[in-house]
Order: sequence, then structure tokens, then C-alpha cells
Amino acid sequence: MLTLNDITYRLGERLLLDKASAFLPTGSRVGLVGRNGTGKTTLFRIITGDLSPEGGNVALPKGMRIGGVAQEAPGGPETLIEVVLAADTERAALMTEAQSATDPMRIAEIETRLADIGAHSAPARAATVLYGLGFDEEAQQRPCSDFSGGWRMRVALAAVLFSEPDLLLLDEPTNYLDLEGTLWLYDYLERYPHTVLVVSHDRELLDTCVNHILHLDQGKLTIYRGGYSDFEKLRAEKQAHLAKAREKQEAERKHLQSFVDRFKAKASKASQAQSRVKRLEKMQEIAVIQDRDVQPFNFPAPERPLSPPMIVLESASAGYGERKVLQRLNLSLAPDDRIALLGSNGNGKSTFCKLIGGRLAPLSGEMRRSSKLQTAYFAQHQLDELRMEDTPVGHIRELMPDAPEARVRARTAQIGFPANKADTPVKNLSGGEKARLMLGIATFGGPHLLILDEPTNHLDIDSRTALVNAINDYPGAVILVSHDRFLIEACADRLWLVGDGTVKSFDGDMDDYRDFVLGRDKPAQRGKPDAEAAGKAEERKGAAAKRQAQGPLRQKLNLAEARIAKLTGLIEKVDGALANGAFAREPDKALQLSRQRGELTEALAAAEEEWLTLSEELESA
Repeated sequence: MLTLNDITYRLGERLLLDKASAFLPTGSRVGLVGRNGTGKTTLFRIITGDLSPEGGNVALPKGMRIGGVAQEAPGGPETLIEVVLAADTERAALMTEAQSATDPMRIAEIETRLADIGAHSAPARAATVLYGLGFDEEAQQRPCSDFSGGWRMRVALAAVLFSEPDLLLLDEPTNYLDLEGTLWLYDYLERYPHTVLVVSHDRELLDTCVNHILHLDQGKLTIYRGGYSDFEKLRAEKQAHLAKAREKQEAERKHLQSFVDRFKAKASKASQAQSRVKRLEKMQEIAVIQDRDVQPFNFPAPERPLSPPMIVLESASAGYGERKVLQRLNLSLAPDDRIALLGSNGNGKSTFCKLIGGRLAPLSGEMRRSSKLQTAYFAQHQLDELRMEDTPVGHIRELMPDAPEARVRARTAQIGFPANKADTPVKNLSGGEKARLMLGIATFGGPHLLILDEPTNHLDIDSRTALVNAINDYPGAVILVSHDRFLIEACADRLWLVGDGTVKSFDGDMDDYRDFVLGRDKPAQRGKPDAEAAGKAEERKGAAAKRQAQGPLRQKLNLAEARIAKLTGLIEKVDGALANGAFAREPDKALQLSRQRGELTEALAAAEEEWLTLSEELESA
């Protein structure tokens, strides 16, 4: 149906696509994956004809309708429903012509065609799509200009979904959606009647909504059957096979070269040596798949854990001025809680996060917080607080004003910016790198509570997996707001629903919530989880128990790290004193300093040995 033949494209000196070929069957739902910057968006633009490749071609059936989300969101005086209806250009043209046509034969043709394309049911279908993406009936009648850029991008997405093109191209469609809109989109794409090609870092979407994965790597395209988990498994098997084949090839190469080196000078063996030289020349090197080295996230543990509960809300309310957004809040938060907040945008999730994080005082009722509670708060809008002309090491240096440069750079590397990235101006960092820097700054002091509001925006799949690992290794409490279902299921032990002006526990798992959002809720069955749901609950309990057991080990590890830092600082001071020659005429003091340095070095070695032992114990645990 869609055939890519030897597509070659360069961006400046970079070869993005190198004779890349692929075939997408009619009706397939394909996830296009690859590292950031490999050329996925470029490939989309080549398919739509916005870019011309320097070699190869795109073969499409004649008359195929291609649709993608407009780069510029609608923002005029038209209502949302009008914008979406206008996306079906054929219907719009026929409806306009029907008002002025006078030829009976043409009128009949128009009415027949309008009936064939379901034109009269179009308003209801458009309203359904808008409602699924978060616009109620009142919002649908408002002009686009009333809405912010993010909401207008949802309207652009609604328009292309409503038009149902033969080839639907979607580039990160969940970026502007909340969890509820994302769950609706999963359901919509699973039932989409035509061909879909989607770029996404949402692992759940790539596992539930697609049946093929198209992988773009080193300029080449490879298609795999199944979802993302199937792709990972097949690619790992392919990687193991190629590694084994390469090992065998290297052994053969060494054997041939050894023969040539031994016998090339002997006349009786010259022809045999020459034939082996030709075999070596013809031998094509087997390229092993190179996995991307993803920097891990690291959230420092609190220096001392707090006794439960950390926070208690009793009949509390929260809001702004006289306006109460949330009320009847009766909740408590334990030091190892992992809570995901559910609920549509505008219901008060951000207000609740600000209340728990100490940025809002309750309007009424009571909120008791531990006096030693330290909170880290991350939200996407905070990326604007970064100094664009400064560097990652400059931001970290500000947090460590008295530390030596080596320690500042070591800490910068620890949060994901090694030497080659530490001095890069923030304005030149990618969105994912900026998010990584902001997370490192927010969690710098080892908080007891980590509040994450949409932390996966701008992160690719591998980085999201690294974030999951970091959250699960972090021993403190976490409150999570995310449209990434995979992240929620991997990290959250409890679900709280924000809606109807309050926050309460949600009785069920993410499958139950999906049914709830899509109107498939079955109250009679709620609270009776099946074996799989019960298994998930046990897993979450096990994870919580594991974190609790690791708490004392983490505390000892933190103390060992602090001791290493202190001893290193003392050694540096002694070395400085010895180096400046101040005790050149006082040999006794110089000798005393030398002995002191020896003692400090021994103590440092012991502390490092203890740190290694504790690290191994923690890893085993």
C-alpha cells in the first residue's frame, strides 16, 4: 500500500536516510521508532511530499488521502465544531455546492454522495471526537481563539481524526493530551479503519495500538511484526545472532590472515595464500546492533527518613482567593507512598500538588506536615526557569558554592551530563536534556517527597525506562501526574481520583480506570479484581516492602558518601598546605601533616570499601 524505495536524504552533512526501504500493508497500524534526531519527522515530510529525497521514491495508490496534524494550531473565530467539520473538505465542498446548485441531476448526485460519506451524521461524529479529547458541549461552541496553544493542538488532532484519511500520520499525538484523552486515543486508534503511521515515545500506545514497528536506525528502515515489546524481544534475538556471527567471522578472519602471514613467501603455497587474501577482501564485516547508552536518572535519598504519616489532611480545602477548587480533603501520606493522580485537566490536580508541596496554604480545614519534610516539585513549565545562556555545570555550581570544581563536575555527570555535555549552553540542549537537568536540580537535596507533573514529556522510550528505574529505586514518597500509562503502572502503588471538587482513592487498577473513562464502568464488578489484577496488587505491595527494607541500607550508604566527601576535602586541604611551602622551615609540622595525610588516606580507603560493600548489598536487595 505504502512503499518506500531506496529513500536517501541528507540534512547538511548528515546522512539521515541511506537507501531506506520499507513496505506498509494496507490497513496496518505502524509505530515508527528510533533515537531522537534520526529522521523520523523528516521521513513523514517525505511521505507527504513536503520534502523531496535526493534518491529513491515513495509509491502510493492513486487518489490516496494522507492526513496529519497541522503544524499551526487553529486560532481564528470559528468554533471548535466548525473547525473539525471543515477538515472533511469533500463534505464541506458538497454542502456549499448543494446550497447553490440548480441542475436536478447535479443535486441528485450531490445528495447521493453526501449520503454515501455519512455527511448528515458528521456533526455528531465530530462532537464525539472532540468530547473524547476533552472538550465538552459548551467548549465545542466556543471560538478557537479562546483556547491556549496546547488545547488548540488538540483541536488540530480532532480535525485530522475526524477526516479519517486513508493514511493517518501522527507525530507524538499524546504530547498535548492528559491521561483521559490518551486513553480515549488508544481506543480510537485500535479501531481505526485505515492505515496508521505514528511516531511516539508512549510505550503503552506502541504496545496496544499498533501491529507493526518500523525501526529507523543508522539511515535504514526495518519492519517488525507486533508491538513494541515484541520488537524489543526480536531485536535482542537479532542482536545476539549477529554478535555470534561476527565472533565466528572474526575467528575465520584471524585463521585466514594467519595462513597468509605464514605462507605468502613460500612459492609452493603462494597460490593458496593469494586465494585466502581474495577471500579476506570479499569478506563483508557483520555490523553488530549498537544499543544506545542512556544516562540513568539518580534521585538522592533523604538523609533521614521521616516517621509516618508525613502529611495529614482533615476536612481541608484548597484554591485561590475566594475560589475553592478542592474541598472535603481527608487524606494522609506515608513516607513510602507511590500515588498517581487521575482526573481530567482542570479538575485540580495541579492545585492538589501545590497544596501537598507547600506552595499553597489550605483555605480551610487542617493540614499537618512533618516539620522536617523536604519536597521536590517538578513541572514542565519550570523548564523556562533554566538560564538559557548558562550550562548544566553552571546550574549545579550554584547549588554547591563551596565545593571544589572536581566535585561539582562529578555531581553534574551523576545527573546525566558528563564532560562532553556539562559545558553545553542550556539553549542548545534538547527538550529531554533540559527536563533531565531540571529533575536533577529539583531533587538535588535528597527530598522526602517527590512531586512529578508530566515528567515524561520530551523523553524518549529509553529515557522513560531509565526514569521508571530511578523512581522505583528512590526510597521516598512520590506523587505522580502523567498521561503515560506505562509509567503509572510501573511506579504507582495507589491511585487517587481528582474530580467533583475533591480527591479520593480510586478503587481499581488502570484497566478499570480505562473502562471508567470510556464509559464502560461496571459498578457491580468494581472491587472484585480478577487474578491478574490481584497479582498486580501483590507486585505493588512487594515493591513497597522492598523499598522499606532498603531504607536502612540507603541511609548507611548516604552516611558513607558524606564521609568520603568530608575525607576527600580534608586531604585536599592538607595537600594544599604541603604544596605552598609554608612549612618548609618547620620540618616537624610538615612531618605531622604528612602523617595526618596518611591517616586520612587510610580512612578514605576504608570509607570507600564500606561504600562498595553497602552498594553491593543494596543491589542484591
